[in-house]
Order: sequence, then structure tokens, then C-alpha cells
Amino acid sequence: MASGKTTRTLSLCLLLGLVSVALGATDPGDYQVLDEFRKGLSNAEFLKWPKNNQDPCGSSPWPYVFCVGSRVAQIQAKDLGLVGTLPRDLNKLSMLANVGLQGNNLTGSLPSFKGLSSLQYAFLGNNRFDTIPADFFVGLDSLQVLSLDRNPLNQSTGWTLPSDLANSAQLTNLSLMECNLAGPLPDFLGNMRSLSHLKLSYNSLTGEIPASYAALPLQVLWLNNQKAPGLSGTLDVVASMTFLTDVLLHGNQFTGRIPSSIAALTSLNRLWLNGNQFVGLVPANLTSLPQLQSLHLDNNAFMGPIPKASFSDFTFSSNSFCQSAPGVPCPPEVAALLDFLDGVGYPPKLTKSWSGNDSCTASWMGISCAGDRTAIINLPNYQLNGIISPSLGELDSLAQILLGGNNLTGTIPSSLTSLKSLKLLNLSANDISPPVPRFPAGVMVILDGNKLLGKSTPGSRTPSGSSSSSAGSKTLVVVVVPVIVGVLVALLAVLFLRCRKKWKATAPTAIVVHPRDSSDPYNFVKTAVASTAKKIKFAKELRSNDRSGVVEEGNLVISVQVLRAATRNFAPENVLGRGGFGVVYRGELHDGTAIAVKRTESAVRSDKALDEFQAEIAVLSKVRHRHLVSILGYAVEDNERLLVYEYMPQGALSRHLFQWRQHQIEPLSWKKRLNIALDVARGIEYLHNFANHCFIHRDLKSSNILLGDDYRAKVSDFGLAKLAPDGKKSMATKLAGTFGYLAPEYAVTGKVTTKVDVFSFGVVLMELLTGMKALDETRPDESRYLASWFIKMKSTTEKLKSIIDPSLAITDEAFDAVCVMAELAGHCAARDPYQRPDMRHAVSVLAPLVEKWKPVDDEQECPGTDVCQPLLHMVEDWQAADGGSSGSSLSLDSSKASIPGRPVGFAVSMASADGRNSVDGKRRNGFSYNIALSRAAASGCLAFDYYYWFCLHEKQESNGFFVALAVNGTALMVPDMIS
Repeated sequence: MASGKTTRTLSLCLLLGLVSVALGATDPGDYQVLDEFRKGLSNAEFLKWPKNNQDPCGSSPWPYVFCVGSRVAQIQAKDLGLVGTLPRDLNKLSMLANVGLQGNNLTGSLPSFKGLSSLQYAFLGNNRFDTIPADFFVGLDSLQVLSLDRNPLNQSTGWTLPSDLANSAQLTNLSLMECNLAGPLPDFLGNMRSLSHLKLSYNSLTGEIPASYAALPLQVLWLNNQKAPGLSGTLDVVASMTFLTDVLLHGNQFTGRIPSSIAALTSLNRLWLNGNQFVGLVPANLTSLPQLQSLHLDNNAFMGPIPKASFSDFTFSSNSFCQSAPGVPCPPEVAALLDFLDGVGYPPKLTKSWSGNDSCTASWMGISCAGDRTAIINLPNYQLNGIISPSLGELDSLAQILLGGNNLTGTIPSSLTSLKSLKLLNLSANDISPPVPRFPAGVMVILDGNKLLGKSTPGSRTPSGSSSSSAGSKTLVVVVVPVIVGVLVALLAVLFLRCRKKWKATAPTAIVVHPRDSSDPYNFVKTAVASTAKKIKFAKELRSNDRSGVVEEGNLVISVQVLRAATRNFAPENVLGRGGFGVVYRGELHDGTAIAVKRTESAVRSDKALDEFQAEIAVLSKVRHRHLVSILGYAVEDNERLLVYEYMPQGALSRHLFQWRQHQIEPLSWKKRLNIALDVARGIEYLHNFANHCFIHRDLKSSNILLGDDYRAKVSDFGLAKLAPDGKKSMATKLAGTFGYLAPEYAVTGKVTTKVDVFSFGVVLMELLTGMKALDETRPDESRYLASWFIKMKSTTEKLKSIIDPSLAITDEAFDAVCVMAELAGHCAARDPYQRPDMRHAVSVLAPLVEKWKPVDDEQECPGTDVCQPLLHMVEDWQAADGGSSGSSLSLDSSKASIPGRPVGFAVSMASADGRNSVDGKRRNGFSYNIALSRAAASGCLAFDYYYWFCLHEKQESNGFFVALAVNGTALMVPDMIS
């Protein structure tokens, strides 16, 4: 009986086995997923999966498919060129442990991997998947390696790593390069203590590396080339990852120093930090790491010496190292100053300026020298944070340390007490801590405003011989200096009102004091000095190819190499515009100053182009006005012809009138247009009447009117400007200019007068009112030429309203001002030049309109003396105030006698060199006329309003004062040194 049951059982098992073989060994659900995968491909034949075999796990397994029992465990089909999509229900392959589909052309959305708890390896990179589902990472409990590199996932919005990935505790390799990963680095990755390889390059990650990453056992960290703004912060976290072997951080915005603790990374083989904003000294222990074979430091702001390296793959270009070769130390003074810079955290302005191996020949901001030794550190109110480095005690030539008004902390280094030349130490208004070391009797120490020091500061005293206490010192500083300054300002006012003597026909060296930009805490008051005592004569040199420079006129010559560096070798992305002369590039000097560089193109280097080049230097070196673009210098070397101007951030007026839609900028408001009109009028008025000679611009147009960030206008492009012969305001010349702006009589006869500029100004007014170009071939014949059409259309109120720029919201009250400007435009563009007014009349008409429509939050432009009127009227008022004495030498009939006679005791002129000595003490980087008064702030510069600047500066050599008065941006007098 028992034997019969056994026989029946064996028979049943055999039968079930035969049925299983007949039906196949593969799980039906797994087969269905694979079949859907095959159907989604346009070139499924590359897989070589048989169509008549539905058993991929059977005795004849499918290529690229690996099973465990009846379940699919792996799909390995990389680099086959497969085109198509993946099945949405791929996660039904519940026993899938390894998927390798990298290097194909798979598209569409990634399927969800939710619930694939057995999945350990997923390689899906180098495809074209465009979407990743939100639940992709849910339940991947066994995941060890994931690669989604180079897939355009969520291209328009980007995507972030969800916290679901935190449950993949066994994850060792995470590679998500170039797949539109965005946002900050997820903090939860810092808790995944198995993670050894993290590759997130070429994404849009931002922010700092989380502090939690410090505990990761990372060996490979690739975060390079993030899209702007990129990753930022310091290297402190990276320096604590002691297992690192390969670190790529280039192409970001990392800042700060390389911490010396990086020496703990003894396994480090490669470190690329190029293309960031790192500062400071490179630790010497970095290049001595035992395994390091590749180090890239290019394009940062590293300073000090270049460390020596035993390996060959070491790059360090485009930094601020003091030497050019590795292993060469910095000079002692430079090393001491760099230690000071380290103590205050390397502020960007100083980091850019303090480069090279000589603080007395390079343009080191805030540093003044006596001979070739550092004498003054002058950095008050510079927002410095940090401590005072004891290394300053090594600068035995230091006479003054002026660091008041910063955020300095810590104690005063006792090493400063040993400075034999020190006379003044000003640390007022900081957070200095006690104790205060005792300085010699001859040193004045100013410490008021340091709360931690309290009222008692025993180390503070007056110079030797004084018996007063430190409190008395403070009283002396606070009370006596303002009294002296007040007396000198009063003296200046008295001298100015009593001026009677005539100035010489040739102008003195021009001193122009520009107001400080309150929006930039680092932008101190600056003085521009430009020699105009000589006539530029270098036409022959301009045409010579065997010289590297030309005659220096007012020290305007600049090195071509400096300009190449400033414009990144004239990079196309720095192009601001093009014209008949050539191309204009934006540049940035090493101290952060933005400049515009006009470069002649080889195709237009004709005699005409060279004449314009010479003319522009000749004119701009003779005129200096707040509404004329200033020339900063020029360069002539071989075939290069370069002009350097101040940079006007908002570009040409034409851009804002005719192209504001294309550039997606706001159209100009009525108030801004009024201001621009008046600014241009004042600039041309100055050229015609108040410069040393009468200049005629000849090419005034909206594209030659440039705007600053405050939308104040300056006239530019003086290549066609003509100097009228003495006593004349007209001459015959070759026709030049731009059609649409040319006065009729000039176009016909070639005779040019100041009324040619008046005509062009009238056309510019019409453009401001209508938003239409002076000449537009696309308009109907009757309106093609704006000047003649405008004069017809302004005949009635209705017609005038119909042609006003539609972007202007003109109220009835504002329309009255529109009518006044329109009438002025018509007068200026009259056919008969004798019916046109002069520019003084244009200023008289526009000034009241600007005053009426001035924005309520504008600073007062015309306090006291009414400088909103033409300058000649102002001079008349000054004469009247002086009694109208016949002793005054000023003639209002002369186009060149626009400067009042100098007061008794004032010099006729002062040379540029005198200005440099009295203000700066030395020449700086070729821009000798750009003098920063902030470097001599011991006496200060007092600004009474936007137009009048009274500047007092103590001259150390003679203990006298140098005084300059500028009105409307124009130097009126430059006195001698007075004691």
C-alpha cells in the first residue's frame, strides 16, 4: 500500500516538472516587462532577443539578460546604440539587482525605480532621458552605485536630490554629472557614511559645501564647473576629509584661503582649484604632500611666493603672486604687508590692488612710500575685519598707520612700539581690546571709539614734549583740526571773492575733484590731473611702426599689455560697440576700475583714422568737464592704436531711445530725458565757450551721448572735433559728421561754426521727444528726415501730441515742458544758422525745466550759487558780488575768457608732478593724473555740494595745504602751496 502511494507521488512530481518545462522557466511578469522594453525600441534587433522564445531565463537565455532562477536579476546592454524608451513598469522586475544601459540613445522619462529593494547597481548615464519621476529613489534600500551622468533631466527647471535617497545607507558611488541637478548640496548626504565617490560636476549647484560632509569617508569629490552662480564658500570642509585622493573644484566661486590643515590629506593625488576666487598665500605644505601629482591653481587671487613642487603638472598662471618663478620668496616689506592683509581677511579691493613684488612701484591701494620704503598705511573707513598683524612691526619705515573706522578686533601688537619712524597710529572707532602697549613719547595714538578700551587708554598720548593726557589728545584732535579746516575754507572763500588778476591764455594743469559714489564704500574721493600746458605733437610717431610708444603728454601713455589684460586680450564677449574708428571693448583694471577701450581695426588704419585718433587725444587732453567723457590714456605700439576712456555703464543714449525693447530695458522717463538734454547742453556749452579754445564737436548725435548708472549724460567721440583758430568760431573744413544731424550750410559749403553743433543738438532734442531716429529709410518720405518733419508737426498742439514718444506718459502739466523743449529744438534746428541760438541759451531754457521736474529724492544740485544757470551768468554774478571792479580781467565777450581771475597769492599754474607730490606722493601705474585723495585723508576732502568741491590736503613735506576748486566738474583755479 505504501509502495503504491510513493509511486503515485513520484509520478505527480514528474508530471509537474514536465509542465513547468513546457511553460518556460521565466517569471511571466518579468518576461512581459522585457517584451515591452523590446517593443519600445526602434532598433530592437541590436539586442538579438529571439521573437519565438518567451523564456529569457530558460535553457537558451537571452543575450544581455541574466537571471537567478526564474527572475531577471541583471540587464547589461551598454553602448549598443539603442534608440527608444524604457517601460514605465520596469520596477516590476522586483529582483533586479544590476542594470547597465549606459551609452545608448534612450529618451523620454526615466521609469520609477520605486520598490526595487534588491537593486545594487544602476548605470543609466550618457543617454537622453529628459525627466526623472519624483518617486524614483523610493525604497532603494540596497543601492550601492548610481550613475545618471549626462542626461538632460528636467532641463527647463532642474531637479534636486530627494531625501528618499537617505535610506540607501549602503550607497558608495553617486555620479550625477551634467544632468541639471540644481540647488544647494543636500545636507543628508553627510550622513551616508558609506559614500566614497561623489561626482556632481557640470550642474547648477549653489551654496557652500555642508559642514556635515566633513565626516564622510570620501575618496573622490568632483564638484567642478557649476553654472553661475556656482558653488561658493571656503575649503575648510574639504580640508577635513582626510581620505580624499581626487578633488576637482574648478570653475566655481569658492573663496577664502587654502587652510594649512590641508596637509592632513596625505592620500591626495589630484587637486584642481583653478577658476575660483581663492586668495592668500598657498601653504608650503600643500606641494609637499607625499602623493600629490597634479595641482592647478590658475585664475584665482593667490598672493605671496609660488611654492616649489616636485611634480610637473603644476599650473599657477593669472594670480597675484609676488614672483614669477616657484620657490622665490617675496621681498620682506611685501611679505609683511601680505601678513597684514591675511589678518584682515583679504578684502577684495585690496587683494586686486596689492600684487607684484614692490609696494612702492605697483599700484598698492592705501600704501604711500618715502623713496622705496613704505611710509603710510592709509585705510580708514574701509570695512576691514580681523586683527592687526604683528608683521607691521617689521616695517621700520612706517610713519603713519591710519586704520580708523573699521571693524578691527584683538589687541594692538606690541611689535608696533618698536617702529622707530612711527609718528601717528589712528585706530579710532574699531573694537580693539586691552591691554594697550605703551608707545614712545613721540607717537600720537588715537583710540577713541573703541568700547572695549573704556575711558582709560594709558597707551594713547600726544607727541613727545606734551604733558596732556590721552583725553587731552582726543580733544586736541577733535577740536583743533576742524578749527584749522574752517579757517582755511573761510580763507579760500575770501580769496575767491577778491580774485582780480587775469589768468594766462593757456590753462594750468587741470585739477578736477569728482564726488564720491556713496553706493560704493570703497570708492573714495578722487582727483584727476591732466596736463594741458603743451600741445600734443606726435603725428609722425603715430605713423611709425618701429617705436613702442609716443611722446607722453600729461602722462597719458598706457602699456598695451595692461589693456590686453584688462580686456582679456580683447575678448569678443567684452565688445561694447563698433564704429567707423573700430571696436570699443569693456575692460577692468587690476584695482577693479572699469574702463572702455577703443581699438582701431587694421582695415581702417588710414591717415583719416590716425588723424581722428590724434584729434581725440588732442581735444580730450585739453578739456575736462563732468558732461564730457574723460580720456584716461592711450597706447601706441606697433600697429595697435588704443584710446582709453572712463566706462559709462548704461551705454549710448540711442540704445535707450531706439532699442530698449530689443535690450529689454525700461524706456527713459520724461525726467531722465530732461536731465540728459541739459547735461548735453552744458557739455557743448563748455566746448564752445569755456575751454581754453573754442572746440566744435561736428558729430553730436545720440549714439555719441553716453549714460552713467545715474543716467547722467556725457558727450563722447571727439575724433571729428575741430579747434577754431584764436578769436574765431568758424572755419572751412572737409565735410564730416553723420547724415540726419548735419546742418544744411555745413553740408553745402563745408563751413563749420559752433552753430553746426547747435543744429545737431536740436535734432537730439527731437529724438528725445519722439523716440524716432534722425534719419530712417524705413519711414515714409515725408517723415524720413526727422528735423524737417518735426518742425512741421510741432505747429499745432494736436500734431505735436501725436508725435511724442508713446513710451512717455505725458500729463497735461508735463506737456507744457514738452512744448518748451519742442520749441527749443525747432530754434536749434533752424535752416538759417543766424536764427539758431547759442548753447548758453539752450542751457538757460532747459535748466528751469529740469529744476521743476527734478525727482523729489534727488540730491540738491544747485544750492547757494545758482549753478543751474549758464556758467557765464555765474561769473557775472561773481563779478557783481565783487563790486564789478574794472580791475577784473575777465571778458565776457571772449569765448576763451570763462575763468575768473586768480586771487592774489595763487600760482598761475601747477605742474602735474606737483599735484602728484602734494596728493599722492608718487606716480601710480601710468595713470599719473588719477590721484586718490583718500590716500591722504589725514586732512580730508570737504564737499559742500555736487558742483563745488573744496579739498584740503596736508602736504607732509612743507606742512602746508593744497587747495583746489572745481565748478560743474571744471577746474577754476589751482593755487600754489600756501602755508
